Order: sequence, then structure tokens, then C-alpha cells
Amino acid sequence: MSPVTPLVLVVEDEISISTLLRYNLEREGFRVVEAMDGEEALIVAAEQNPDLVLLDWMLPMLSGIEVCRRLRRLPSARTTPIIMLTARGEEADKIRGLDSGADDYVTKPFSVTELVARVKAVLRRTRPSVDGDVLAFADVILDLVAHRVRRNTRDVHLGPTEFRLLRYLMEHPGRVFSREQLLDSVWGSDVYVEPRTVDVHIRRLRKALNGDGEMDIVRTVRSAGYALDETVPARV
Repeated sequence: MSPVTPLVLVVEDEISISTLLRYNLEREGFRVVEAMDGEEALIVAAEQNPDLVLLDWMLPMLSGIEVCRRLRRLPSARTTPIIMLTARGEEADKIRGLDSGADDYVTKPFSVTELVARVKAVLRRTRPSVDGDVLAFADVILDLVAHRVRRNTRDVHLGPTEFRLLRYLMEHPGRVFSREQLLDSVWGSDVYVEPRTVDVHIRRLRKALNGDGEMDIVRTVRSAGYALDETVPARV
């Protein structure tokens, strides 16, 4: 078993460019979703939780700059890498794009090979734990091949659903996911499960993960959902 393939959101209103990006990203093994304007981009980002956003500056409805600012205000997208795509090559424009929250900046016309290389480089920086067959967060190690979880020196025994849930959270450390988002990503969008089912499995996951005096790394965000967080105080 290998880590979940990163999902890239391409926000581009020129169909020819969007098609070119999708083809080359999928050829490199990425999953791709698309949005044609700024408002659609915000909706898709909230629903799909992409691992990276390729964001055109000049968009209908909302500019790329405004989309970038609004994404940074979403709990689920606060740390999502964003690469701006634009024909505006002036240094002042580049600084403006980066100041709005973008992680990188690519000027049109661009080399597709270079752009894909930048996507990979940004993901390596932001998701280093998914480069191999082992995920790590705090003192928890999840082995995808052996299907084994360890915390410090002890084995953690998880059921299949708790294992998938922990895996998904470890692949997106720090990001807050609602019950509905976790249901779609862990259980699957074609399976009907009550949202409160997530709470039950989170409790089971916590019980298995947390030994005496160990920090609870699963954070509950009231009215929002759950996330992995190393700053959560130990549960008594």
C-alpha cells in the first residue's frame, strides 16, 4: 500500500491551459479537480480539501488574489500550498501575490515541466511524511506496508476504520476536517453513514492512541471537526 495520491486543484478559466495542466499532472500521478472561476474555486476547495492549489491570477467572479486571501481564512485551507499562475511578471505583482498567502509564483507562459517540478517541490516541503511507506506525527508512527501503528515503544491496536481515519489525519497534519469531510474521505462518498459515527471512531482512536500521561494529539474543534495537533493537552 502506498500513500494517498496528492490532490491538486487547478483554478484556471482558459480551458486549453486547464486541460494541459490536468493532462501533465495526471501523467505524473496526481489526482486533479478543476474550477473555472474564483467562487467555484472556494466551493471546490472547501468540499475536496486539495493538497495543493494552482491558482490563476486573472479569474472571473473573484480575482486569484482574493481567492488566495479567502482560502487562507478557511481552517481546512490555512496551510494548503498555493502556487499562483499569472501573466503579470513585475516584481511588485509577485510580492503582492506572495503577500496574499501564495507559496510560489509562476509567470505565464511557463514550462509545464518546470511547473510540475515546482508542484512536487512544494509538496515535499509541506507533506514530507507522505514520500514513503511510513507516516510520522509527533511520537506516532504508521507503517502503511505492515499496517502497523506504534507510539513510542508500544504497539497501538486499531480497527480498520480507525486505521484509515488516523492515516488520513496523519497525511494532513494540522488541518481541520468536518465530520462530513472525514466521512467522504475515509468511508467514501457513496456510503451512507451518520455523521455522528465519526465521533464514535474518534473516541475509539483516542482510547487506543493515548496511554497513561501521553498527549492527546487529536484535537476537537468545536463546530468545525477534528485535526491532529501536537499542542493538545493530555486528556485526564
